[in-house]
Amino acid sequence: MTNNDIIRRLRYALNLSDSDMINTFAAADHEVTRAQVSDWLKRDDDDAQQRIKDIDLASFLNGLINVRRGKREGAQPAPEKRLDNNLILRKLKIAFELKDDDMLDLLALAGFEMITKSELSAFFRKPDHRHYRECKDQILRNLLKGIELRHRRHDPETEQHAVDPA
Repeated sequence: MTNNDIIRRLRYALNLSDSDMINTFAAADHEVTRAQVSDWLKRDDDDAQQRIKDIDLASFLNGLINVRRGKREGAQPAPEKRLDNNLILRKLKIAFELKDDDMLDLLALAGFEMITKSELSAFFRKPDHRHYRECKDQILRNLLKGIELRHRRHDPETEQHAVDPA
């Protein structure tokens, strides 16, 4: 999955406007313009699309954590310069206050039930741990789909107007 795909799916799942997106970045002390957001959200086959960098996606995810859970006291964490699926999964877990069972429920909601609790916990271990497991795109894609299904189905008004990003 590309960073652009992730940010598009989150925008769709949470029904965020351009202003909401800008405010989410701002919640992590990261200033972006409407034009930048628009260029990041364009489809992959659009020549005007700009690739969102890891540090920008990390800022968005940090902002999402701050918006959904509240800003913590003191200095804000610096956005990571390099992201991988495991770190994105961790940030989503924090932002949506998900426990392991919640994550498994979201995956099941998306039709993905091929993972156990212990396999899921391996994604959150340190890379040098012997039971660490790399999170593949399929897991992240299905978790985002589960988030979309959970958040979009509770808001029937938006279902008429939203366009699926996939």
